[in-house]
Parts: sequence; structure tokens; C-alpha cells
Amino acid sequence: MKAVVYEKPFSVAVRDVDDPRIEHPNDVLVRVTSTAICGSDLHMYEGRTAAESGIVFGHENLGIVEEIGSGVTSLSKGDRVVMPFNVACGFCKNCLAGKTGFCLTVNPGFAGGAYGYVAMGPYEGGQAELLRVPFADFNCLKLPPGEEFETDFVLLADIFPTGYHGCELAQVTPGESVAVFGAGPVGLMAAYSALLRGAAKVFVVDRVPERLAKAEQIGAIPIDFSKGEPAEQIKAQTGGEGTDKGVDAVGYQAQSPDASHEEPAVVLNTLVETVRPTGMLGIPGLYVPSDPGGPDEHAKHGQLLVSIGRMFEKGQRMGTGQCNVKQYNRQLRDLIIAGRAKPSFVVSHELPLEDAPEAYQKFDKRIEGYTKVVLHPGHALAA
Repeated sequence: MKAVVYEKPFSVAVRDVDDPRIEHPNDVLVRVTSTAICGSDLHMYEGRTAAESGIVFGHENLGIVEEIGSGVTSLSKGDRVVMPFNVACGFCKNCLAGKTGFCLTVNPGFAGGAYGYVAMGPYEGGQAELLRVPFADFNCLKLPPGEEFETDFVLLADIFPTGYHGCELAQVTPGESVAVFGAGPVGLMAAYSALLRGAAKVFVVDRVPERLAKAEQIGAIPIDFSKGEPAEQIKAQTGGEGTDKGVDAVGYQAQSPDASHEEPAVVLNTLVETVRPTGMLGIPGLYVPSDPGGPDEHAKHGQLLVSIGRMFEKGQRMGTGQCNVKQYNRQLRDLIIAGRAKPSFVVSHELPLEDAPEAYQKFDKRIEGYTKVVLHPGHALAA
């Protein structure tokens, strides 16, 4: 089959690789119709992880069930399904508690597994024509048949639930004010989710005009951090108090105000200043224990200088960690079907799988309006 394969930093290729096969009675094989490029794929693409040549990328996957293991009971050939990026067993202590992003079974010695991602288990990615899905009864979310909502549904694999998870970590409730840092796909989904949850005022902080324009289109208030300290800009619009809640959708590759260099802790520290005393911070943005490209020795080991004293002084609370997609994907699917949510507003490009190398290059450089790319293997639904 054709698949997107990592070669070296800043280089992926579409190559022929072995087809996946049923390895366990609980497996299914899915013929992939849509698979998205994620900002976290860029961490591997840029050489900022321990990813080795040959890994098949892709953890945001949707398709049609093609082959079923003998132990699968709830799925049939031809079912249209979307898979959480989390690979999870469904029966370990964490899965039973709903913490499927931290499954204790699928990646021995580590809490959590994922498709096509370094150190997240032996699961090949879905930027390919076929995908093996383990524990399929648990991991596959059924979708209505056909092609309707295709680019909405594929976002249920990661960024829509992850943005919603940021609001859940911050416990966003109706009538509150929220500051979201980062207007990439996850940041836009966090802002969108805050509005869905009834937030009265949502600020989105970034410096890329196209991203800020997207935020404004959905009813958020854009804040350009290159034009002044964002905490002060937001306080000026909240009676000097700051927001009730804050979401970090940037993570460890945060940029200085002039974008001249990385400042890994700048978003965390700015959020502490932006959110009012006793407010809450949700941190779905990625932070890693090891970053070969970190700007200093501490950052290379995931150790950042965070203003914990200021946070303590303000009595703030923080929630962190990757999204447990299954906590949210069913309800978010039903919001899409009911016409109450249309997350595909973030999708800028739909392309055939063969265009992946160029799409990675342009998405990494944030050029030509590349905000979110959906690949269609086999040219299915390709624009």
C-alpha cells in the first residue's frame, strides 16, 4: 500500500509499504478515506523527537471497515468509522476511569499509545491506504454511512476533542471569559469549544493574521501578541481583572513576541498573568520530557522556568495532559450530525495522499493559507 513515511528531518515521502494484517481476533482493518496532518506530526517532521526513518505517520484517521477479526462483535464490513488518536484497551484501570489517553496495556512501560507516533507503541499511522485498529470494538466510533460531514468527522480523531479537552481541563462554564493562546487548529477548536460551552467572551492570542481572522469569524476576539503584551491587551478588555479561564494550545515550541526565537515557557507564564486570581488553566498544548532542539540544556530535558510563585500567589489551578478522546467524541459527533457544530471551518486544504510531502513543507512554514490539511488516500473526496 501507499503510505507517508518519515525519512529525515524536514523530509517525508509517499512509499510502498507492506499492507497491515489482522494480528489479533480483536483487530479490524480500515480502508482510510480521510487522514489529517497534525501540528504534533510537525514535531517529528522537524526532527524535534527521537523518531527514526521509516515510521508511517498519521494519527487522525477515518475510513471504512474492510476486514474483521474473529473476536470483533460490534462492527461489520462496510461500517464507516473514525478512530481516536489514542490506542486504548478499554479494560485497564485508566481506561475504566475514562482516561484512555493513558492506557496501561497498549504500550508496555508507558501510559498511553497512539497511531504513527514516536514512543507511542508499535502502531503504524493512517496516512496510508489501510490501517490496523486494535481493540476495535472499543476504539472505533461508528459514523453515518456515506460521505456527508467527512472533513468534520475526521477532526473527531484528535483536534476537536483536544480543543474541547482544553476547556474541560480549565472547567469552562457558561458566561465566563476565556483566553486561548494559539490560533492553530487546536487553539481554534479550543476557542470554538469554549463558545459551544457558553463562554461569554473568548480571546484568541496569536500573531498570524490568517489565524486571527479565523478566530474572529467564529466570534472570538483576536489578540495579536506582536502588537503588545497580550495579558495587558486582554486586561484592558476585562475591566483590568483578566479572564476567568485560560487555555494553552501552543506547547513547548512557543515563540518570543518578535518570533525571533523560542521561549518554551512564555505561554505558561503569560497565561498566569492573563487569568484572574483563583482562575483555572487548561494545558492541552504539548510539552515533552525530552526535546533535542530545545533552546537551552534545561529545555532539552523538559525543564522549564515557570512562574509557580506567581501562580501560587494568585491561587490558580492547572490541568494538563493529552486528550482522552473517547470522553468526548461521541457527543461531539452528535453535535455535528445535529448541525450544532461544524469544526471543518479550520480545514484549508484537501489533497490526495501523493501531495503529502509538499503539504508537510507548506504546513510547517505556515504559508499559502495552510492551517489544516486533510489527505484522501486513493484520491477519495480529493478536492
